[in-house]
Amino acid sequence: MNYVEAGRPVAADAADPFAPLLAEISARRAEFSEQQQLSEDVVEKLRAAGVYRALVPRIFGGDECSPADFLRMIERISIADGSAGWVASFGISVLYLASLPMETLNEIYGNGPDVIFAGGLFPPQKAEVVDGGLKVTGKWKFGSGSTGADLIGVGIKVDGGQNAGLPRMAVMPAKKVKVVPNWEVNGLKGTGSHDLVVEGVVVPESWTFIRGGKATLDGPLYRYPSMGFAAQVLAVVGLGVARAALDEITSIAGGRGSITGAPVLADRAYVQIEIAKAEAALRSARAFFYEATETAWQKLVAGETLPIEDINLIRLAASHVARVGSDVAGIAYKLSGTTGIYTAHPIARHLQDAMVVVQHAFLSEGTWQSAGRVLLGLESAPGFP
Repeated sequence: MNYVEAGRPVAADAADPFAPLLAEISARRAEFSEQQQLSEDVVEKLRAAGVYRALVPRIFGGDECSPADFLRMIERISIADGSAGWVASFGISVLYLASLPMETLNEIYGNGPDVIFAGGLFPPQKAEVVDGGLKVTGKWKFGSGSTGADLIGVGIKVDGGQNAGLPRMAVMPAKKVKVVPNWEVNGLKGTGSHDLVVEGVVVPESWTFIRGGKATLDGPLYRYPSMGFAAQVLAVVGLGVARAALDEITSIAGGRGSITGAPVLADRAYVQIEIAKAEAALRSARAFFYEATETAWQKLVAGETLPIEDINLIRLAASHVARVGSDVAGIAYKLSGTTGIYTAHPIARHLQDAMVVVQHAFLSEGTWQSAGRVLLGLESAPGFP
């Protein structure tokens, strides 16, 4: 899967069947923002394009592609629209679900690999032990993509037992979960990250798992650090959005003069300098991001155990590329002048989307300190990397 070449979209041609879908997604960005979620037909087109089978094991009919291939696909979708990239990124969910018992996985993928999973982990809600499993009741935030999901997982906590205190999720059919539309935000508006409500649903123990727990599935893909990968699939959205912002300002720079009579943007020295710096920064961050990914992957394919240093670089590169993506989108916005202040302008949307990406807990400022501790040979923070 070669979804991105040199950081830019592959040209639309007969050899690129993905391109028409991306063109449609780009054209419908305003629609997604207005309705606060992706349209149902677009979710189905992402499903048909193989987004949700990409990481599914071959034994269930999936593609079982490499982490880098999946990340490049999400990057490319994010160039078309950040919200679509964010929702598509939950194709990673099979790496969480991989901790479920094999009999449960057989049931999930019994009708094919194109299963969409979404959900919300926080705040974990106490589940009651009852006959038949765990009785789940509560409300969760940030249920990105849940409006188009087949299965939804919610964060729970169970008193006692060896797994007490660990981030556990209960998986259930989407029809048993109420989605409460309240995604009133200023960026990534189309992700449909609404609240989720569950009322007294009994979930069998075999349909619960520890997030980031040891996988039931075998193979290098399911030994790739799932929490690091979870950070990567979100960070790469910011990378794609920044690429779109930089391409947008570059495309309009040659045709826009100032109302004061100043030269067009492309002829101004400070614009030339800032564009060059932004391009170098984005490409450098992208190179580090994929280098960390490929280095870890090659070791896993060779049968090696991944050291904490490599896992740490995956997390560090994710935080870095998200931050650089936000900075580059900001540069594009500043260079656009008054053009970029209009709500409907692509640069305004790219800026807002990129700024939301870095607000995610997996990519927040605290991850830098945690990464620094590992680099300095200190004990890593709990739950990191």
